[in-house]
Amino acid sequence: MTSTDVSKDAEGSGPSGYAAARLRLLTEEARSGPPRRAALAELTDEWLTGLFAAGAEGLRGVSLVAVGGYGRGELSPRSDLDLLLLHDGGDSKAVAALADRIWYPVWDLGLALDHSVRTPAEARRTAGEDLKVQLGLLDARHIAGDLGLTAGLRTSVLADWRNQAPKRLPELQELSAERAERQGELQYLLEPDLKEARGGLRDATILRAVAASWLADAPREGLDGARRRLLDVRDALHLTTGRATDRLSLQEQDQVAAELGLLDADTLLRQVYESARVISYASDVTWREVGRVLRARAVRPRLRAMLGGGAKPTAERSPLAEGVVEQDGEVVLARAARPERDPVLPLRAAAAAAQAGLPLSLHAVRRMAANVRPLPTPWPAEAREQLVTLLGSGRPTVEVWEALEAEGLITHFLPDWERVRCRPQRNAVHIWTVDRHLIETAVRASEFTRRVHRPDLLLVAALLHDIGKGWPGDHSVAGEIIVKDVAARIGFDRDDVTVLSTLVRHHLLLVETATRRDLEDPATVRSVAEAVGSQGTLELLHALTEADALATGPAAWSSWRGSLVADLVKRVGAVLAGDDPAEPEAAAPTAEQERLAIEAIATGSPVLALRAQTEPPAEEQAPGDPEPLGVELLIAVPDQPGVLPAVAGVLAMHRLTVRTAELSALDLPDGVEGAVLLLNWRVAAEYGSLPQAARLRADLVRALDGSLDIAGRLAERDAAYPRRRGVVAPPPRVTVHPAASRLATVIEVRAQDAPGLLFRIGRALEDASVRVRSAHVSTLGANAVDAFYVTGPEGAPLPGEEAAAVARKLEETLRG
Repeated sequence: MTSTDVSKDAEGSGPSGYAAARLRLLTEEARSGPPRRAALAELTDEWLTGLFAAGAEGLRGVSLVAVGGYGRGELSPRSDLDLLLLHDGGDSKAVAALADRIWYPVWDLGLALDHSVRTPAEARRTAGEDLKVQLGLLDARHIAGDLGLTAGLRTSVLADWRNQAPKRLPELQELSAERAERQGELQYLLEPDLKEARGGLRDATILRAVAASWLADAPREGLDGARRRLLDVRDALHLTTGRATDRLSLQEQDQVAAELGLLDADTLLRQVYESARVISYASDVTWREVGRVLRARAVRPRLRAMLGGGAKPTAERSPLAEGVVEQDGEVVLARAARPERDPVLPLRAAAAAAQAGLPLSLHAVRRMAANVRPLPTPWPAEAREQLVTLLGSGRPTVEVWEALEAEGLITHFLPDWERVRCRPQRNAVHIWTVDRHLIETAVRASEFTRRVHRPDLLLVAALLHDIGKGWPGDHSVAGEIIVKDVAARIGFDRDDVTVLSTLVRHHLLLVETATRRDLEDPATVRSVAEAVGSQGTLELLHALTEADALATGPAAWSSWRGSLVADLVKRVGAVLAGDDPAEPEAAAPTAEQERLAIEAIATGSPVLALRAQTEPPAEEQAPGDPEPLGVELLIAVPDQPGVLPAVAGVLAMHRLTVRTAELSALDLPDGVEGAVLLLNWRVAAEYGSLPQAARLRADLVRALDGSLDIAGRLAERDAAYPRRRGVVAPPPRVTVHPAASRLATVIEVRAQDAPGLLFRIGRALEDASVRVRSAHVSTLGANAVDAFYVTGPEGAPLPGEEAAAVARKLEETLRG
């Protein structure tokens, strides 16, 4: 069925005929994208024309005008109808009656309507006061009535816009920046707003408005395609949800991908991100050009006066590097530059721009991209040095890198980059796509170049540490293979290639070991030392670990994690220097521990103390991270079954997050009979203030004597706060690490974090008749990764089969 056929179905048949024709159009599988949007706009035009003709009989000086998205002929299935009833100020009662004849049928069909009734003068005045109205009128399109009235308004509005552009464009840029701050960047969000986020449809419309001002124009290559793809995604979103929404929620992405014929939700997001990146880059270039033109207009009259009305002054050009100069606040190519003969020029220009904190000119980037030559293998030393200089330039590196990437220069130099470009990361901890995370890591690493003996290796490792995420399997293993090839191609020697591949292979080693393993266990320290191999590599890995975590997101790094990693690095450094870690000896109890133990024996009940943790030294804190280490909770309990689940359950009831947990039997002073368990845990409040120690003790007493139903209380709380609909979490996984310790069996639990998780684990381990020697708790976003050092009743590690059985039972419990 053609658009003409659909339109004929709607003619003379009123709202029901239009509704039926609209439904047929939206359910046609053969038509989608721009043809369907145009057909829907045409169908709607026909229907509204009929409504207008029926109500405007004998009425002159009136027209019906489509504005905004409808004016552009871009109607998505659930788009608003943006309409203006334009009149010459004649019979106001007749105009009002006509408006009712049009608006009410639209409302009766349940269509969203943004409407107004104005004279041309009123429309122009309103546009002058409201930028949103003015932007909508720039796309005004005649539907019915007095064509001359509509044409006159269009001409006047465009003239007003061009005359007022020097004043209104800076205002529009400021509003766009505020919106971007609120909505975020479309190219990185897991649940993006396709319209309002930076790089979305709103920005694409604004670029059209800037072009209409004749003051500047956006780079056109790829822009129309990017806008079309985002509109296609919004169409599919409207059809799959049945709602007028621009928010691409996680639970709807698979359906939207299927509607568009895409492989999966990741393919969908990558397409969205690529489109947003084109629009964002075009916006950056366009606003930079607007600023340049406005500055030139402000300065030119004064210069002409100074020069006596003579010739136009020549823009000053300042040399920055060989073949690279600064001109008018941008980095451009020198007149003598020959990119077709100079394969290092793009890297040299980029490094110079980043070092100067200036943007690369669009013309310069495109000229280099059009004439780029392949570098020899291995790269010459200058090319490698320019890449390192670019990576070490800090925050300006991001904008320069994006300019190179927009024109395909990054994948020219680093072909493996294509697999990580715009790749989403479905992990709440990560706030960037893979490629942007790698650049952010390099930016963070540039802050640590004074801490390491080889800053070049640190910066290149930061750039490439997650390059394996574009391949199946463990990204660290895949990355090690890729980096060996890339580093050799870049021109590093064999020893440097070995260091870089080690850094990439083990870039998660320090933080995972520090937060999930017992640092007092010599086996833990020796295994890290064997993996790292040298003091120099350890130094680089420490800096890379911190840069990687800081570039991941707020949840990935804290003073607490930093202090644990620093402690591990110190211990591993000692081993690499030749010191052999001694087997841990039972530490003599402190005076406070003895006091609590004696009181616990005397009272036959638990005794506890809360005290604030001391902050680590300033050099071990994360920059700008105010997070405290938490509160130390010291508990002495007469030895009895069920201590771990009881304590964990009480803490969960009081909304306390456990960061570390250690349990040990305490040797009592001579003359004191009995056995005491000592629990030394670090906790923090989920929100609000910490509970009083007396309340914790009272609930712990009740939990141990069985009068407090912890499981029931936690279940009641969960029922009172039902979880929102969202992505289904993967099932828990429990594994045994037999070589992680000679003193205990290490059981690792990976699960969705939830209140009471540690209580459930503790109860399951208690039911399995194993003793928990220590627990190392780590929470990253919605994921908990907890390691438990357990022994049998006699204090020895569990036999292999028994350990595997305990792990299977624990996994079954958590899945149930």
